[in-house]
Amino acid sequence: MPAAAPAPARMSVAHATGLHAVDDPLDLNSAVALVADQASGEVLFAKNPDAVLPIASITKVMTAMVVLDARLPLDDVLEIGTEDIDTEKGSRSRLRPGTRLTRADMLHLALMASENRAANALGRHYPGGLESFVLAMNLKARQIGMTSSRFNDPTGLSGRNVSTARDLARMLQVAYDYPLVREYSTSPELQVPSGADKALVFRNTNRLIDQAAWSIGLQKTGYISEAGRCLVMQVGLASRSVLMVLLDATGRQARYGDAQRLRNWLDGGALPMPSARPTGTSAGGTVRTSYVSAGS
Repeated sequence: MPAAAPAPARMSVAHATGLHAVDDPLDLNSAVALVADQASGEVLFAKNPDAVLPIASITKVMTAMVVLDARLPLDDVLEIGTEDIDTEKGSRSRLRPGTRLTRADMLHLALMASENRAANALGRHYPGGLESFVLAMNLKARQIGMTSSRFNDPTGLSGRNVSTARDLARMLQVAYDYPLVREYSTSPELQVPSGADKALVFRNTNRLIDQAAWSIGLQKTGYISEAGRCLVMQVGLASRSVLMVLLDATGRQARYGDAQRLRNWLDGGALPMPSARPTGTSAGGTVRTSYVSAGS
């Protein structure tokens, strides 16, 4: 009997609504992009900045802020339970049920290695449990002006965690004031205990962290099929600090290529300096791609 054909890959929301059809002068692979000056808030580059899309593990930046706002003891030991196993996407984890780590290590793994079980355990061990934690996430979003965002779980595995590039830039701006979010999200690796005389080594999910040419102060990657490949960063570029948001990049490495293209443009490289304001029409309606010269 012939083997069953593999199920077709699920189309991302940005692809389904035509956002990838919108052209931009930098020829980015990301459906959504935004670069803003961190100090002034000036938008230097924007492509579909108001499109509401799933954000995958970018969610964990909000998770971290809610945990830290609660001032729960970071040296408390939390335990991974069967409740933390991903039954929605079936994602894997090396943190087996019964693994006991401090809240600090769980937070570190969630931000650096995008560890879903760690993120879910942080929400479960919040006063009132997961339901209260998600309520706190949405309250925090409203408080900091993320008007188009909604959070459904602390991991980002749910496609119902949605936001816009503008909202995520705002979240980055606020998160930058949390020293532990900066430290944990940008550390190259973390070793945690795993049974008697054993240890697990986790590494940063952002390949740019190990590149000396990049000065990254805060970052988070993300991926689920609904969201595509995502990346947010606070980074020093062209003698200024900027907030960069890339959503739904096509291809495993495309988000990093897009980040480099934006960097080259900001540095005054060979890529065209955009000045036009083209408008494209997607299946979801009219979307606008606007630009401000990086030198203005």
